[in-house]
Amino acid sequence: MGAKAKRDKHKDELRREILNAARALCINEGYEKFSMRKLAGKIGYSPTTIYFYFRDKDDLLFAICEEVAEHFFAHLSTIRKAYGNPLESLRQALLCLIEFGFNNPNEFRVLFLKGHEVYGTLDAFMEKESMARHSYFVFREIVSDCIVGGELQEIDIDVLTQALTLAAHGLVALTVYEVIFPWVDRNILAHTLVEGLLRGFGKRFFSNANDRCFAGVL
Repeated sequence: MGAKAKRDKHKDELRREILNAARALCINEGYEKFSMRKLAGKIGYSPTTIYFYFRDKDDLLFAICEEVAEHFFAHLSTIRKAYGNPLESLRQALLCLIEFGFNNPNEFRVLFLKGHEVYGTLDAFMEKESMARHSYFVFREIVSDCIVGGELQEIDIDVLTQALTLAAHGLVALTVYEVIFPWVDRNILAHTLVEGLLRGFGKRFFSNANDRCFAGVL
Protein backbone atom coordinates (compact mmCIF):
# COMPACT_ATOMS: atom_id res chain seq x y z
CA MET A 1 0.00 0.00 0.00
CA GLY A 2 1.40 3.41 -1.02
CA ALA A 3 1.78 6.43 1.27
CA LYS A 4 -1.32 8.20 -0.11
CA ALA A 5 -3.45 5.07 0.25
CA LYS A 6 -2.29 4.72 3.85
CA ARG A 7 -3.16 8.35 4.60
CA ASP A 8 -6.59 7.96 3.02
CA LYS A 9 -7.19 4.77 4.97
CA HIS A 10 -6.22 6.51 8.20
CA LYS A 11 -8.56 9.43 7.44
CA ASP A 12 -11.45 7.07 6.74
CA GLU A 13 -10.81 5.15 9.94
CA LEU A 14 -10.60 8.32 12.02
CA ARG A 15 -13.77 9.70 10.46
CA ARG A 16 -15.52 6.43 11.29
CA GLU A 17 -14.22 6.59 14.87
CA ILE A 18 -15.52 10.15 15.23
CA LEU A 19 -18.95 9.22 13.85
CA ASN A 20 -19.29 6.15 16.08
CA ALA A 21 -18.30 8.07 19.20
CA ALA A 22 -20.56 11.00 18.32
CA ARG A 23 -23.51 8.66 17.76
CA ALA A 24 -22.97 7.09 21.19
CA LEU A 25 -22.77 10.49 22.88
CA CYS A 26 -25.94 11.74 21.18
CA ILE A 27 -27.82 8.65 22.28
CA ASN A 28 -26.49 8.46 25.85
CA GLU A 29 -26.41 12.15 26.76
CA GLY A 30 -28.78 13.77 24.29
CA TYR A 31 -28.07 16.17 21.48
CA GLU A 32 -28.49 19.23 23.68
CA LYS A 33 -25.63 18.15 26.00
CA PHE A 34 -23.41 17.01 23.17
CA SER A 35 -20.29 19.10 22.49
CA MET A 36 -17.21 18.79 20.33
CA ARG A 37 -15.06 19.06 23.47
CA LYS A 38 -16.81 16.06 25.05
CA LEU A 39 -16.38 14.13 21.83
CA ALA A 40 -12.70 15.01 21.65
CA GLY A 41 -12.20 13.76 25.20
CA LYS A 42 -13.98 10.52 24.41
CA ILE A 43 -11.81 9.64 21.41
CA GLY A 44 -8.56 11.18 22.68
CA TYR A 45 -8.12 13.78 19.95
CA SER A 46 -8.20 17.57 20.06
CA PRO A 47 -11.36 19.44 18.97
CA THR A 48 -9.24 20.89 16.14
CA THR A 49 -8.81 17.40 14.71
CA ILE A 50 -12.58 16.86 14.70
CA TYR A 51 -13.17 20.25 13.05
CA PHE A 52 -10.95 19.08 10.21
CA TYR A 53 -13.68 16.54 9.37
CA PHE A 54 -16.85 18.31 10.56
CA ARG A 55 -17.41 22.06 10.84
CA ASP A 56 -19.73 21.89 13.91
CA LYS A 57 -21.96 19.52 15.86
CA ASP A 58 -24.90 20.07 13.49
CA ASP A 59 -22.72 18.98 10.59
CA LEU A 60 -21.68 15.92 12.58
CA LEU A 61 -25.23 14.94 13.50
CA PHE A 62 -26.28 15.48 9.89
CA ALA A 63 -23.58 13.03 8.77
CA ILE A 64 -24.76 10.45 11.32
CA CYS A 65 -28.39 10.78 10.23
CA GLU A 66 -27.47 10.65 6.56
CA GLU A 67 -25.56 7.42 7.05
CA VAL A 68 -28.61 5.78 8.59
CA ALA A 69 -30.92 7.28 5.96
CA GLU A 70 -28.72 5.96 3.15
CA HIS A 71 -29.03 2.46 4.56
CA PHE A 72 -32.81 2.80 4.74
CA PHE A 73 -33.00 4.34 1.26
CA ALA A 74 -31.21 1.31 -0.22
CA HIS A 75 -33.70 -1.08 1.38
CA LEU A 76 -36.73 0.90 0.20
CA SER A 77 -35.39 1.19 -3.35
CA THR A 78 -34.81 -2.56 -3.49
CA ILE A 79 -38.32 -3.26 -2.19
CA ARG A 80 -39.94 -0.99 -4.75
CA LYS A 81 -38.15 -2.75 -7.60
CA ALA A 82 -38.66 -6.28 -6.25
CA TYR A 83 -42.45 -6.35 -6.02
CA GLY A 84 -44.81 -5.89 -8.94
CA ASN A 85 -47.81 -5.34 -6.70
CA PRO A 86 -47.85 -1.81 -5.18
CA LEU A 87 -49.68 -2.92 -2.04
CA GLU A 88 -47.14 -5.67 -1.41
CA SER A 89 -44.34 -3.11 -1.85
CA LEU A 90 -45.98 -0.91 0.77
CA ARG A 91 -46.48 -3.88 3.10
CA GLN A 92 -42.81 -4.80 2.85
CA ALA A 93 -41.71 -1.16 3.19
CA LEU A 94 -43.64 -0.76 6.44
CA LEU A 95 -42.30 -4.05 7.78
CA CYS A 96 -38.80 -2.96 6.75
CA LEU A 97 -39.19 0.29 8.69
CA ILE A 98 -40.37 -1.56 11.80
CA GLU A 99 -37.74 -4.28 11.54
CA PHE A 100 -35.03 -1.64 11.09
CA GLY A 101 -36.15 0.01 14.33
CA PHE A 102 -36.33 -3.32 16.16
CA ASN A 103 -32.82 -4.32 15.06
CA ASN A 104 -31.18 -0.89 15.22
CA PRO A 105 -32.84 1.06 18.05
CA ASN A 106 -29.91 3.44 18.50
CA GLU A 107 -29.72 4.37 14.83
CA PHE A 108 -33.50 4.68 14.70
CA ARG A 109 -33.45 7.02 17.68
CA VAL A 110 -30.80 9.23 16.11
CA LEU A 111 -32.48 9.53 12.69
CA PHE A 112 -36.15 9.69 13.55
CA LEU A 113 -36.10 11.24 17.02
CA LYS A 114 -33.11 13.57 16.75
CA GLY A 115 -33.03 14.28 13.02
CA HIS A 116 -35.34 17.27 13.27
CA GLU A 117 -32.47 19.10 14.98
CA VAL A 118 -30.54 19.24 11.70
CA TYR A 119 -33.21 18.77 9.01
CA GLY A 120 -35.36 21.60 10.37
CA THR A 121 -38.96 22.32 9.42
CA LEU A 122 -40.91 20.34 6.85
CA ASP A 123 -40.31 23.05 4.25
CA ALA A 124 -36.57 23.08 4.97
CA PHE A 125 -36.46 19.28 4.86
CA MET A 126 -38.21 19.22 1.48
CA GLU A 127 -35.88 21.83 0.00
CA LYS A 128 -32.51 20.55 1.23
CA GLU A 129 -30.76 17.76 -0.65
CA SER A 130 -30.32 14.77 1.67
CA MET A 131 -30.53 10.99 1.83
CA ALA A 132 -33.28 11.37 4.41
CA ARG A 133 -35.36 13.29 1.87
CA HIS A 134 -34.63 10.67 -0.79
CA SER A 135 -35.79 7.96 1.62
CA TYR A 136 -38.98 9.86 2.37
CA PHE A 137 -39.72 10.31 -1.33
CA VAL A 138 -39.15 6.64 -2.13
CA PHE A 139 -41.62 5.69 0.60
CA ARG A 140 -43.97 8.43 -0.64
CA GLU A 141 -43.74 7.03 -4.19
CA ILE A 142 -44.64 3.56 -2.92
CA VAL A 143 -47.73 5.01 -1.25
CA SER A 144 -48.53 6.97 -4.43
CA ASP A 145 -48.28 3.77 -6.50
CA CYS A 146 -50.94 2.25 -4.24
CA ILE A 147 -53.25 5.25 -4.64
CA VAL A 148 -52.83 5.35 -8.43
CA GLY A 149 -53.38 1.59 -8.59
CA GLY A 150 -56.66 1.90 -6.69
CA GLU A 151 -55.39 0.04 -3.63
CA LEU A 152 -55.61 2.97 -1.19
CA GLN A 153 -57.93 5.92 -0.77
CA GLU A 154 -57.06 9.19 -2.49
CA ILE A 155 -56.02 10.97 0.67
CA ASP A 156 -53.43 13.76 0.49
CA ILE A 157 -50.22 11.91 -0.29
CA ASP A 158 -48.11 13.50 2.46
CA VAL A 159 -50.86 13.05 5.06
CA LEU A 160 -51.20 9.36 4.21
CA THR A 161 -47.45 8.75 3.97
CA GLN A 162 -46.84 10.34 7.35
CA ALA A 163 -49.83 8.64 9.00
CA LEU A 164 -48.48 5.25 7.93
CA THR A 165 -44.93 5.94 9.07
CA LEU A 166 -46.05 7.43 12.39
CA ALA A 167 -48.03 4.29 13.18
CA ALA A 168 -44.93 2.20 12.49
CA HIS A 169 -42.80 4.53 14.60
CA GLY A 170 -45.18 4.10 17.53
CA LEU A 171 -44.59 0.36 17.58
CA VAL A 172 -40.82 0.77 17.28
CA ALA A 173 -40.86 3.17 20.23
CA LEU A 174 -41.71 0.18 22.46
CA THR A 175 -38.27 -1.21 21.64
CA VAL A 176 -36.40 2.10 21.65
CA TYR A 177 -37.68 3.10 25.08
CA GLU A 178 -38.12 -0.46 26.44
CA VAL A 179 -41.66 0.23 27.66
CA ILE A 180 -42.48 -2.21 30.48
CA PHE A 181 -45.59 -4.21 29.61
CA PRO A 182 -46.28 -7.90 28.87
CA TRP A 183 -46.38 -7.34 25.10
CA VAL A 184 -46.99 -10.28 22.78
CA ASP A 185 -44.30 -11.20 20.26
CA ARG A 186 -43.23 -7.97 18.58
CA ASN A 187 -43.13 -9.56 15.11
CA ILE A 188 -46.76 -10.61 15.48
CA LEU A 189 -47.56 -7.03 16.54
CA ALA A 190 -45.69 -5.70 13.50
CA HIS A 191 -47.56 -7.84 10.97
CA THR A 192 -50.91 -7.25 12.68
CA LEU A 193 -50.35 -3.48 12.69
CA VAL A 194 -49.30 -3.37 9.03
CA GLU A 195 -52.25 -5.47 7.90
CA GLY A 196 -54.60 -3.27 9.91
CA LEU A 197 -53.16 -0.12 8.35
CA LEU A 198 -53.43 -1.47 4.81
CA ARG A 199 -56.99 -2.65 5.35
CA GLY A 200 -57.99 0.53 7.16
CA PHE A 201 -56.76 2.82 4.40
CA GLY A 202 -57.73 0.39 1.65
CA LYS A 203 -60.35 1.51 -0.84
CA ARG A 204 -62.75 -1.34 -0.25
CA PHE A 205 -62.86 -0.75 3.51
CA PHE A 206 -63.36 3.00 3.39
CA SER A 207 -66.88 3.93 4.60
CA ASN A 208 -68.96 6.99 3.82
CA ALA A 209 -68.35 8.13 7.38
CA ASN A 210 -64.62 8.04 6.79
CA ASP A 211 -65.13 9.96 3.55
CA ARG A 212 -66.67 12.76 5.57
CA CYS A 213 -63.89 12.64 8.19
CA PHE A 214 -61.19 13.02 5.55
CA ALA A 215 -63.04 15.54 3.40
CA GLY A 216 -60.68 18.27 4.56
CA VAL A 217 -57.54 16.53 3.27
CA LEU A 218 -58.74 15.11 -0.03
